[in-house]
Amino acid sequence: MLDLKLPRVSGQQVLERVRADPRTRTLPVIVLTSSSQREDMVDSYANGANSYVRKPVDFNAFANAVAQLGLYWAVLNEVP
Repeated sequence: MLDLKLPRVSGQQVLERVRADPRTRTLPVIVLTSSSQREDMVDSYANGANSYVRKPVDFNAFANAVAQLGLYWAVLNEVP
């Protein structure tokens, strides 16, 4: 899971570096962010994100969303 709003380097830059490195190129990357800007979503997918999820503001909703993401990526998703 990757947040776009990081203190020193942007999440987009991290995503670009992950995709540029052959050792990490195929790792699933889920962008989990509070950004509702369409440009952030489009850029994330263009840079290789596998999913883009807006963080709910409410803590219980956030915890539920993270649990569902974990279930999907750890149990339901199939990788080569």
